[in-house]
Amino acid sequence: MAIRPRHPNKEIEAAVEYATRCGWRRAKATGHAWGRLLCPWNDKECRCGTFCQISIWSTPKNPENHARQIVRLIDGCARLTEVRAEKPGEYNG
Repeated sequence: MAIRPRHPNKEIEAAVEYATRCGWRRAKATGHAWGRLLCPWNDKECRCGTFCQISIWSTPKNPENHARQIVRLIDGCARLTEVRAEKPGEYNG
């Protein structure tokens, strides 16, 4: 398994690690984004496919808020909530 690059901010890196433990995957991004997190389900059942990705900023103005925003999006995933209910302990980051 390839080792992914680490984000230079420890709070954001912790949020990215949490996302990957919950099944989300990191993809490369261009521009000001350091990367992008993609939902493993990303279908119409999961928020109509609208919010199933998030950009990880390289240098956000407030890194702690950006990290909380990432975790909040992961925890709000409808499909992840269903899986957690069916299989407790499997995707609990």
